[in-house]
Amino acid sequence: MARRRRPKRSNKEARRRAIYLLPNLFTTASLFSGFFAMIEAIDGNFLVASAAIFASLIFDGLDGRVARATNTTSRFGVEYDSLADLVAFGAAPAVMFYVWALRPLGRLGFLAAFLFAACGALRLARFNVQSDSAKPSKHFVGLPIPAAASMLAGTVMMWTQTSLVEPIPAWVAVAMVFVLSFLMVSNIPYLSFKSLGLARLRSFNGLVACLLLFVLVALQPYVMGFALLALYVVGGPLGARLLERGKAEKEQAEQLEHKPDHS
Repeated sequence: MARRRRPKRSNKEARRRAIYLLPNLFTTASLFSGFFAMIEAIDGNFLVASAAIFASLIFDGLDGRVARATNTTSRFGVEYDSLADLVAFGAAPAVMFYVWALRPLGRLGFLAAFLFAACGALRLARFNVQSDSAKPSKHFVGLPIPAAASMLAGTVMMWTQTSLVEPIPAWVAVAMVFVLSFLMVSNIPYLSFKSLGLARLRSFNGLVACLLLFVLVALQPYVMGFALLALYVVGGPLGARLLERGKAEKEQAEQLEHKPDHS
């Protein structure tokens, strides 16, 4: 009896099922950094925990770039990266912020930390669905979970490394967590740094601005880092408001242009 030949898989399908080592190593490093951040936060080493979250951010950026540069993107890598992001940017900052500032609030603090992790999971799930069905865009829908996690880590770093010796007020901490959680699941557009084209920047004034920004960050890394993160978080709602106003003015101008003249 002749054996049935299995249909050959296309190269595209085989690539989607493949597991590539190099980009997934960076994803594993991001996952490890997030897990390490949780352990250090439980031990009370909040500065080390914050630094580990920022290390996860670096590894998370590298895995995608390496995969695209080496043409080794796969569905496995996308799913693995999403799961690693949930640990590094959802669970790790939630645990760290709970131990650092939210624990005195009791049940409210626990629920606030859980809300951050849950909204981060929803944000990642929505991003995966939209990236599969929509065309690439210059904006993210909602605050990216790495930015929200970096905001919490930057707050811990700034507060512990400046003259702010007193613990952060509990109401400030819980309000920050609630706001970041809402922004992650909102429809507010946030600028994607991929659309800035910094690698192709040819303007001399742009180079001078980047150099000045580098000097300011090097002068006060904790304060300036926190300020830049806060500017990005706040810039989303403000930018969305400006975009809506610009669209309204454009539509009004088009209506006036097409309005018949009865004179």
